[in-house]
Amino acid sequence: MMKIVITLALVLATVNCTKVQQCKGLPVPLDVRIKDCDEPPCVVYRGSIAVMEVHFLGNNNNINSITATTTAKVLGMNQPYDLPDEVSDVCRNLMYGAICPIDKDEDVTYQFNFYVETWFPEITADVTVKLNDAQNEPITCFVVSCKIRKGATASQRDEYLLDWTNPGAI
Repeated sequence: MMKIVITLALVLATVNCTKVQQCKGLPVPLDVRIKDCDEPPCVVYRGSIAVMEVHFLGNNNNINSITATTTAKVLGMNQPYDLPDEVSDVCRNLMYGAICPIDKDEDVTYQFNFYVETWFPEITADVTVKLNDAQNEPITCFVVSCKIRKGATASQRDEYLLDWTNPGAI
């Protein structure tokens, strides 16, 4: 009976996943959910927050620190994008009661809230998100195509306000 419940939960969890690409030679997350995007390219608006959930497995035992990094491939060039500490610190943004350290093969979900700068040009970019442990070893990595568009209206921005009292809410 428990196997049926677990299998059903996994099937339901993958229904609303966003299709992402694997980084060459690196582990891919179990799934990624980008708000309002099942099929890339995902439309993101300047001056708003792209909300993502990254469900992944630990690659070693006792991972005490995980850092998220991002790059955007624009016109064939990879441009790094520095994340604020409160976003890049994966352990601080784990969902569903998970905490660091995490162990090998422990599945956890990271809430990644990516602020889309107002100065970004209106283009399509391949965004790479990589999670590394304290030794800078990759835990997981994915690439997703994003269409950056003109800033959202005030009513659209209200939809993206975050409820910091409930980090699991999207």
